[in-house]
Amino acid sequence: MQGQAVRRLGSAALDLCYVANGRFDGFWEVFLNPWDMAAGVLLVEEAGGTVTHFNGKQHSIFGKNVLASNGKIHLLMMEVLQKNST
Repeated sequence: MQGQAVRRLGSAALDLCYVANGRFDGFWEVFLNPWDMAAGVLLVEEAGGTVTHFNGKQHSIFGKNVLASNGKIHLLMMEVLQKNST
């Protein structure tokens, strides 16, 4: 229940834009392609947010998952995702 999706827009790019502009506090997704997240990741980073892989390592658009947040809740989101991925 801690990591449950509350809204699914069908577009990782749009979800990441919502994190960048503050509409969402965080977003995570798996099985993405580079074109699904490249622009959104850039917007989150430019807005001062944090983008990593689920394990906290530096994000690459060639990875298959993304964790993006406003930065304030990033560690909490990582903990929930790691706890529930085992």
